[in-house]
Amino acid sequence: MKEVLIIYYSQTGQLLSILENMATKIEGNDVNITYFEIIPKPKYEFPWEKEKFYDSFPESFLQIPSDYELPAKHILDKKYDLVILGYQVWFLTPSIPINTFLKSETSKALLKETPVVTVVACRNMWIMAQEKMKKLLKDVEANLVGHIALVDRNINHISVITISHWMFSGRKDRYLGIFPKPGVSEKDIQNAERFGTPIKKALMDNEFGTLQNQILALGGVKVNPFLIMTDKRGNVLFSKWANHIIKKGAPGNPKRLKWIGFFKIYLLFAIWVIAPIVFIVFLLTYLPSYNRRRKDKIYYSSVALKENE
Repeated sequence: MKEVLIIYYSQTGQLLSILENMATKIEGNDVNITYFEIIPKPKYEFPWEKEKFYDSFPESFLQIPSDYELPAKHILDKKYDLVILGYQVWFLTPSIPINTFLKSETSKALLKETPVVTVVACRNMWIMAQEKMKKLLKDVEANLVGHIALVDRNINHISVITISHWMFSGRKDRYLGIFPKPGVSEKDIQNAERFGTPIKKALMDNEFGTLQNQILALGGVKVNPFLIMTDKRGNVLFSKWANHIIKKGAPGNPKRLKWIGFFKIYLLFAIWVIAPIVFIVFLLTYLPSYNRRRKDKIYYSSVALKENE
């Protein structure tokens, strides 16, 4: 009997649906699946109040751990043949609950020398968050063997509007009756079950060396070269903002909230003004940078971690 642990934090329930659909092709008489939901302390509300969402930015981006409820003893007492780790992206970074878990001693006990498949469901930019995830997994001596990224397929500016509507209202419907539904499409959520087949085969054969290539063949990762550039640039700028705001006190501090307000204005300006300019620059430099972008696409589609990272 193979033992699989699915670890997740799903604020809206979308990610859990994806993981459960994948599990339908993995679980059976020969595979037992255990779920471990990371429950942060205190819990993050959904829908989010706008002020609280933006006020979570510094701790999220700087990967400052918080607190969470420890897993039950029956989870800790098992040795797992595979861990599937589902996470969200907050401010270009794995969410605070996931980051908190991965920086705990418990994560090392569960993940050390264990094959791990990461699954991310997000709006569009996950590249640098996954690089941070690779480092976190390396720190606990886990063995990353696969990665799946399911994203909102709508164009960038449309998805900004629809995700904001969902996040702040709690309704996954058509904003104003004209915009598409937010998040990962229902079709992609249901079709996530297809990834379970190669994962189970790798698990039963105890051979994960080709798993990521099989995931890629099934369309499990789509790397957009423009978003690589945007994500990297965003991380540079977010670092400056986060390090400045964190010095203004704890969440809710009036001085801090003033700077959070400035950050919110900057973020809207970056999305609606800077991003289109960056896209024009990207197009103008596409051919001269083609070889580098091709190598980047191959690397970020893989489970490898650059040695200097």
